[in-house]
Amino acid sequence: MDIGEKIKQLRIKMNLTQEELANRCELSKGFISQVERNLTSPSIATLMDILEALGDNLKNFFSDSDSETIVFHKDDMFEQEDNTLNHIIHWIVPNAQKNQMEPILIRLLRNGKSLSYSAYEGEVFGYVTRGMVNLYLGRSKFKLKKGESFYYKADAEHFLENAADYEAEVLWITTPPNF
Repeated sequence: MDIGEKIKQLRIKMNLTQEELANRCELSKGFISQVERNLTSPSIATLMDILEALGDNLKNFFSDSDSETIVFHKDDMFEQEDNTLNHIIHWIVPNAQKNQMEPILIRLLRNGKSLSYSAYEGEVFGYVTRGMVNLYLGRSKFKLKKGESFYYKADAEHFLENAADYEAEVLWITTPPNF
């Protein structure tokens, strides 16, 4: 089995750059490049981190079958914290970038906001599970509170920000995958 090539194919299938994969598993882009070209071998722990970031695990990676996972557990989630924007993203469906939609759970800490996403051809849905948020869509601003949702075509720049002095949380789903 060509481990490096298989990792590369999973990364490409998820539409990730080497740098994006490296960031997700706290490695350098150069290390990911070396692994993909079989110039170095990752430790088992590092391979597990890489596979987790790719929405896979050791069992599936070394298995010849390509069965579809239906149910995902808390241990399947990947989390990334952005201290600059004060948010934490939970990828709640591993490897969702290969699907037609991508759900995340974003926690907006005090003064937190999401990345700003440029216009693209797709749709966005969100449901506020905790707190209050402002949704910026083009030049419009919408205020939402717990239990409210939003749905729009992503044909304008858009982002979320926390609208209160306490944490907010939003289930955010894009199609096609965009996070």
